[in-house]
Amino acid sequence: MTAHRTFHIYGRVQGVFFRQSARQQAQQLGLTGYARNNPDATVTIEAEGPPAALDQLEAWCHQGPAAARVDKVEVASGPAQNYSGFEVRR
Repeated sequence: MTAHRTFHIYGRVQGVFFRQSARQQAQQLGLTGYARNNPDATVTIEAEGPPAALDQLEAWCHQGPAAARVDKVEVASGPAQNYSGFEVRR
């Protein structure tokens, strides 16, 4: 079963390799989707795959890469978008 989740991450999450690290995590977990910076200095990650793998990505989002400071993570479920890989968007 493929599930879809959107993660909205707040804190010091831009300029600290958050998107690239998220892509590495997602690829290791077999997830598809994307990570992008937002104009309000947050990061959005949309990911799809097995619910257990999405749970692992969510746990990672609360910590992020070493240079990040995560203050809050909002999570929402949605309909599958059938992404073909995981990319970093601008």
